[in-house]
Amino acid sequence: MNEIYERRSIRRYKAVSVAQEVIEQILRAGIAAPSSKNRQPWRFIVVTGTAKETALLAMEKGLGREKTNPLLPESAEHLPAAWHTLEVMKTAPVVVFIINPLAKPLGEKMSAEERASDICNAQSIGAAIENMALTATELGLGSLWICDTFFAQKELNRWLSVVGELYAAIAFGIPDENPPARPRYALDSVVEWRS
Repeated sequence: MNEIYERRSIRRYKAVSVAQEVIEQILRAGIAAPSSKNRQPWRFIVVTGTAKETALLAMEKGLGREKTNPLLPESAEHLPAAWHTLEVMKTAPVVVFIINPLAKPLGEKMSAEERASDICNAQSIGAAIENMALTATELGLGSLWICDTFFAQKELNRWLSVVGELYAAIAFGIPDENPPARPRYALDSVVEWRS
């Protein structure tokens, strides 16, 4: 419970590397997450150093393209935040890209069955990411769950060169900030009891 309440989205990291063994421990926690029909719809690409730099160049290219040829035109108001996220990713020593190998390409039409499966897989991936974020907190690391990668989906998928679709990323490192907890809805405002 402590990690649940102490976890924060960290946007400033110290320029200190993180041992591979620590990242492996975090990834094992992700793999231990429950998944719909035990599909385990995740693959993890861990980038550091030069690989991280080239991945983020692909993201930067996608964010630039989004200004003139948007993949997500109705989300244009969030593009400045995506540029900020890119800067955060540059400071984090480790970024993990989470791929769903079972996914259809973003924007491709899906049947009702495929859409239901996609929703289940997204929930499973969310559980894996949450396990990783909580484990990072337990180990004294900070993390940032990142979905702004969707603005550069084409460019990042091309750079990642994998089967499936990029679903999210998560940054890890030693926090260089201690933000307060963000407000949450009160229990009675989001829960309805029926019997």
